[in-house]
Amino acid sequence: MAMAYSCSSFSSFPYTKPQPPPSTSTKIRLLPAAGGGGGCFRFSIKAVKSPDSADPPPPPTATQTETPAAPKPAPKKPVYSMKKGQIVRVEKEKYLNSINYLSVGHPPYYKGLDYIYEDRGEVLDIRIFETGEYALIAWIGVPTAPAWLPTDMLIKSDKLDYERI
Repeated sequence: MAMAYSCSSFSSFPYTKPQPPPSTSTKIRLLPAAGGGGGCFRFSIKAVKSPDSADPPPPPTATQTETPAAPKPAPKKPVYSMKKGQIVRVEKEKYLNSINYLSVGHPPYYKGLDYIYEDRGEVLDIRIFETGEYALIAWIGVPTAPAWLPTDMLIKSDKLDYERI
């Protein structure tokens, strides 16, 4: 039940009464304000349920609630074919026949990419995308940007000791 006071100074703006929810109706009572003559009123607003509206079901008690289901197990960690820090090089034939080579737009047997076959690269990151498992490779000693390549065209190396061809 809300109580409020109103005096006879009304504004010139039209007042639109807010519509109550369909399951309730509103009763407004105007009463003369105590000790305040001169057109001051006290009014109360009370929401009353309609007889045709159905009562909502009571909230479930502790005995009615079911025990919570067992928590879902954490998603399994993906198993990668190599690990970060692994030393690799690119298999030339697989790369030249791949969409990765075609997307670069180099002419056939372009010599500017020979470092990816001859030099070793380090795996910086591994991710599984929709198209398969890819590794982010940075080439050691070659000032070039790292590249994402499919792991199936990478050849693992055990050590970094090598001579540049």
